[in-house]
Amino acid sequence: MFAALVLDDGVVLEGEGFGYPKTVFGEAVFNTGMVGYIETLTDPSYKGQILSITYPLVGNYGVPDPAVTDDSGIPLNFESDSIQVRGLVIHELTKVASHWNLSMTLDEWLYKNNIPGISGIDTRHLTKSLREDGVRMAALKVSEHPIDTDILKEQLPDAPQYNSEHLVDDVSTRKHLTFGSGRNVVVVDTGAKNAILRHVVNLGYRAVKVPYNTKVSDILSYDPAGVIISNGPGDPIHCPDTIHAARKILDEDIPMLGICLGAQIISLAGNAKTYKLKYGHRGQNKSCLDVSTGQVHVTSQNHGYAISPESLADSEFDLWFTNTDDGTVEGIRHKTRPCIAVQFHPEASPGPYDCEFIFKELQSMMEDPRPA
Repeated sequence: MFAALVLDDGVVLEGEGFGYPKTVFGEAVFNTGMVGYIETLTDPSYKGQILSITYPLVGNYGVPDPAVTDDSGIPLNFESDSIQVRGLVIHELTKVASHWNLSMTLDEWLYKNNIPGISGIDTRHLTKSLREDGVRMAALKVSEHPIDTDILKEQLPDAPQYNSEHLVDDVSTRKHLTFGSGRNVVVVDTGAKNAILRHVVNLGYRAVKVPYNTKVSDILSYDPAGVIISNGPGDPIHCPDTIHAARKILDEDIPMLGICLGAQIISLAGNAKTYKLKYGHRGQNKSCLDVSTGQVHVTSQNHGYAISPESLADSEFDLWFTNTDDGTVEGIRHKTRPCIAVQFHPEASPGPYDCEFIFKELQSMMEDPRPA
């Protein structure tokens, strides 16, 4: 099929289409991971975005069966129920895949999920452009017929802008769902990855996933041992109900962990501020410094917004982690309450599992919630 990617600065990149033939608009971003495209594409944090994968060869191990779950009923290989990106941009598509749990190819999977993809793109050039000028809006069209890119250029300015979309409402659960057994840990779903639920269950707790706008009284009705505010897409200022809930949970002294978007939401609840990064942090090889120990951890990340370091001085938080590449805030601790938050993904999936200890930190607070 024919395919074209049009950026809002007028650049046109043409290639070969795969997946589902359609036109989509979204924020163009890149991910530096070498593996893990299945987990990446199903990460709700990518809602509203057209993703370019920098590793040149994608699809060689195909896609496993989406119906496979673990013993708790949590999907084993997917981070949500469907592909979350609006479109996929890669350099080379492997059309013949091989793996012991192969169920379908990447091309077939995208087609079943109505997601367009473009291959044959110089993703190095695209990545350098996004690094230099920042992420930008784009149009991606896959068609069985030649594409008039001038029409895409005309349509792009009228497409919904990523910064203004309320994407959390699109990805959050509508129901209260439970997994595992034991004391309750409420996971406020602002786009929660399944790996977060699995880590809660593996610690011996019952994971209770609730909508992002759940009332505080409903959260408290579970008598939670702790609360996790999850990762998710978009600007945290579009989550006022969740920010309000985080404030109330802080006041109740209930142990709380924020992950990615959840970290930003918690920071806003504690008088810090957030801002949008130029091109974000997306990949599985991002190094972060624990400022209290001097130890560096390799982390998995996917965030386009961050906590303002200057705002921490007048907030309720102390700095915990920084990014060794650009010095941005990657983690905070509450000064007096049992609350921690990190921008990276301690649950990994995909990526290194170096930071699973963050969940142990939450567990320690749940066992002894009062700071020393």
